[in-house]
Amino acid sequence: MKDELLVREVAAGLHAENYGVYGVRKMHTLMRRHGWEVGRDQNVAATLKADIRPLQALDMAAWDAKREGALDLTGLVHHADHGSNYLSIVYTDRIGELGAKPSTGTVGDSFDKALAEAVNGLYKTELIRRRGPWRAIEQVELATLEYGWWWNNQCLHGELDMKAPLEVEAEYYAAQESPRPALAGQGNA
Repeated sequence: MKDELLVREVAAGLHAENYGVYGVRKMHTLMRRHGWEVGRDQNVAATLKADIRPLQALDMAAWDAKREGALDLTGLVHHADHGSNYLSIVYTDRIGELGAKPSTGTVGDSFDKALAEAVNGLYKTELIRRRGPWRAIEQVELATLEYGWWWNNQCLHGELDMKAPLEVEAEYYAAQESPRPALAGQGNA
């Protein structure tokens, strides 16, 4: 019963409020911030064998993309790190069967993604493609302003220890503040 309630809370509320883009780490953090006592280790395997969880996750992503209206996954770029799943022939073959192509490479080559490209990619994926179709440039401009506000003020960032940039900035400046020196004549007597 708790799982059914949890799914409704996640799907209808918190996930949607955050542009529907949070993965398990960020959703776990967000759920705990909202008072949910949930384990981080639910629907998890003890192995990273490519024919078990990574392949199932890839197939689930492909199924979800097709369910949302994509007829074909040709041109989709599959982003992942240099994990063991990329060494698996069955995994890389499945990426090809789906029409996608892997984006992994070595540091310094053309597949080494820069920060600006990564942020731009998130913007396109999380806002432009997910919230479209757009009827006027003004819609895109307003949505971009809202997304930028969310990104800087509410979005949990793994690189920031699952905090929003605004939180990190406030903590930084609070740490920089030092006690004010007493003015002349106002010191302890």
